[in-house]
Amino acid sequence: HGMLEEETGFSKGERIARVSIITLAALGVIEIVFSQLSGSIVLFADGVDSFSDAAVSFFVWMGLRFALRRPSKRFQFGYYKVESLTALLTAVSLIAIAAYIMFRSYRSLLRPSTINLAPYALLVLFGAGTVSLYRALQMRQIANKYNILSLKVDAQNSIKDASASFIAFISVSAAVLGFKEADAIGGIIVGIYILTVSYVAIREASLVLLDAFHEPELTHEIEALIKSNPQVKGITGLRLRRAGPFIVGQLKVMVDGDMTVREMHRVLSELETSVKSRVAGLRSLTVEAVPAN
Repeated sequence: HGMLEEETGFSKGERIARVSIITLAALGVIEIVFSQLSGSIVLFADGVDSFSDAAVSFFVWMGLRFALRRPSKRFQFGYYKVESLTALLTAVSLIAIAAYIMFRSYRSLLRPSTINLAPYALLVLFGAGTVSLYRALQMRQIANKYNILSLKVDAQNSIKDASASFIAFISVSAAVLGFKEADAIGGIIVGIYILTVSYVAIREASLVLLDAFHEPELTHEIEALIKSNPQVKGITGLRLRRAGPFIVGQLKVMVDGDMTVREMHRVLSELETSVKSRVAGLRSLTVEAVPAN
């Protein structure tokens, strides 16, 4: 049942990531074309941002396709961390995109210009923001339900993309009303938005790749489940780490030293089954028994 749920989650994640690539690329083309016609730097920045988000979705889609591949002779523990690696690479690429947008916006701030075809520019920005927000909420729902890290990153980035489009909408409106510098200032804000999302993504993905794990509530929950078994006298060496969207762990439990091998095997099997069935995202748990006396 657990494996089927994983495959279902990753399949849904792949599907929405693929739709995201097409949608964002189309929005990016429309925004950049209208930015050239209108002369709006913030519309150009939002168009480049849409293309960068399409790249994010592409990396996510690729990572999800790899994550459930069977282990090979070279990658004997599977490809789970490919998903975290793609999230990290995506975040690093976003930093370069943000730097380019901020540089273009700064140059425009020094020489502000009048925006042409303003009603069309505003319509494009409002449409881009609405579409991005709707897609982001769908993506976040799937990411949270199946605990897919890279899809969470993509959802956060999409929410940022939607809010950036609405900020660009406000910037163009202000520029039309006479505050010409607002267009370039909006572009700089979009760049800052991208940098903040990149920082969060790099931090989270790096911690997973370095096997860092700090979720006290989950650790205490697993310990409580183990100790609830009357055959367990104590717990030592509980270690947990994330492998892509999953959690894997190992621990030692102290049992009666007079217990037979058959009884010990039964207790360990019960512990592994009960914990994995009640802790969402726990991919494997290796339990070793040691005599309490």
